[in-house]
Amino acid sequence: MSQLLQSLRNDHRDFINGALDHVPEGINPFDFFCVWFEEAVQSGVAEPNAMIVATVDAKSMQPSSRIVYLKEFFEQGLVFYTNYNSQKAQEIESNPNVALHFFWHNLERQVRICGKATKAPTVLSDKYFESRPRESQIGAWASEQSSVINDRKDLVLKAELVEKEFHGTIPRPEFWGGFVVQPTFYEFWQGRPNRLHDRICFEKIDNTDQWRVFRKNP
Repeated sequence: MSQLLQSLRNDHRDFINGALDHVPEGINPFDFFCVWFEEAVQSGVAEPNAMIVATVDAKSMQPSSRIVYLKEFFEQGLVFYTNYNSQKAQEIESNPNVALHFFWHNLERQVRICGKATKAPTVLSDKYFESRPRESQIGAWASEQSSVINDRKDLVLKAELVEKEFHGTIPRPEFWGGFVVQPTFYEFWQGRPNRLHDRICFEKIDNTDQWRVFRKNP
């Protein structure tokens, strides 16, 4: 273990793949995110839509984070799907303030987004659920997400029972659907040599559609 730690301490790889000297005049953070996301896809980043979702329990103030997939995004928000009885959903119910984080290693880029999460419109959740593979639809019905389970066999058995119950179209469970995160803050992080990284931030100006743009120290 000590050799491993020493190896990590001696890892002085520099960041040389990009620069963010300035932001195009008049661009909004959503458009800027779209540019970066497209570049992540085109550059072959593995699962560019994988993102960390961080929530905070309103009572204990304990933060939790997990990786989910971004499934849709538009100027009003970024969408992911989950069981509404899950830990993340229950924490969002009590405290809708969340943080998202994308890390695109190949490009030496990160994007941090803060905002408020609300349940997605039913029609949006229905449409996405219909597009899922049948096996994933069955899994949504079978899993009581985040609850304690005695044995994996119980989960497999429940999935088999669900499959027998639904012979044709599988409807979306009411306890499963999307959340839309409406951003109030974006940070675009670009790795630079000598750890002098770029951090360009967009902060929503209260009760307006305008954004304050500023740069942070790395």
